[in-house]
Amino acid sequence: MHPAAPPPAGAPQLGRRERNKLKVKERLYISALELFSERGYDQTSIDEIAERADVARGTFFNHFQRKEDLISAWGEQRRQRLVAMLEDSTPHPEGAAMRLRRCMSILGQINEDEHRQAAAMLLAWVKAGRPLNEEPYVGALFASIVEEGRRNGELRADIGPQQVGNVLRDVYLGTLYRWFREAHAEPNGHLERELQDALELLLRGILAAPPE
Repeated sequence: MHPAAPPPAGAPQLGRRERNKLKVKERLYISALELFSERGYDQTSIDEIAERADVARGTFFNHFQRKEDLISAWGEQRRQRLVAMLEDSTPHPEGAAMRLRRCMSILGQINEDEHRQAAAMLLAWVKAGRPLNEEPYVGALFASIVEEGRRNGELRADIGPQQVGNVLRDVYLGTLYRWFREAHAEPNGHLERELQDALELLLRGILAAPPE
């Protein structure tokens, strides 16, 4: 599991009460993800989450209004992890194509590393209708990289960054859904390779022609 990120440098130090509240919330979050991985999201109750976290049922509602809020917390944690890993692993300067490759590689690694948890939470995310009502942060990240490549001449000037970002997000999610179905919830190293192969197909269409 991945604990909550530490506060930024220079941020006010939390008092003991606030620190304890954060620890309880983190314990509830980790307990919930463990149970979702073991039993499935729909089969896990709030009472069971509270029991696993060793807190009263009412304490759960001090931190989460409903069980569905754990899906949002999971998505936000993954977004922060993706951005942090991308920045940590990216030498500067680096071209847009390589940055897209790194992004796909990290997405593959995250899902391979947490395959049981990710399978359970992805199913819950879809059943809760989140793909339709949440901002597609992965698509926006892809689009920002594509826009950078378009500006510096690495990618074709006539492409729409947002459209390409949406296509890349669709490629990622489609590959992820298929991998979970075919991998039988076991990591096999194929996901990252499939994502990279799909990206290379798309890059052939958007890379700018080399100058003659």
